Amino acid sequence: MNPKRKQRLILILLGVCGLTVAVFLVIFALRQNLNYFFTPLEISNGAAPSEQVIRAGGMVLPGSIAREDGSLVVNFKVTDYAAIIDVKYDGILPDLFEEGQGVVVIGKLDDNGLLTADSVLAKHDETYMPPEVTHALEQAEKAAK
Repeated sequence: MNPKRKQRLILILLGVCGLTVAVFLVIFALRQNLNYFFTPLEISNGAAPSEQVIRAGGMVLPGSIAREDGSLVVNFKVTDYAAIIDVKYDGILPDLFEEGQGVVVIGKLDDNGLLTADSVLAKHDETYMPPEVTHALEQAEKAAK
């Protein structure tokens, strides 16, 4: 092999190696920012990781909203009609948050199964339902049959 070809081959290999390392670093950095969606059934079955930010969605169980006196802390339950999870949120809830409505919560699950939410997302009108919640409710309905 002549020296000029050898030099080109080395440069190409170094470029490919550098590009591979750069892609690996980008994927590694983005992986830490992913929020996976879990249904209440998946969470109660232990499929959701604890102490990692996740999204969970379903319907707010009627009669489950409990506010702590003197603070913004709200405890409520979310269901997909197959399982129920407990959620604790410290903050101002969206105006459209109410019992029997669809909700998506983003937060961390502790070892006791309590989801401590950082944010709560409620549907924005009477016909909208987040796609993940719709899918989860359909799956729970199929499993119940």
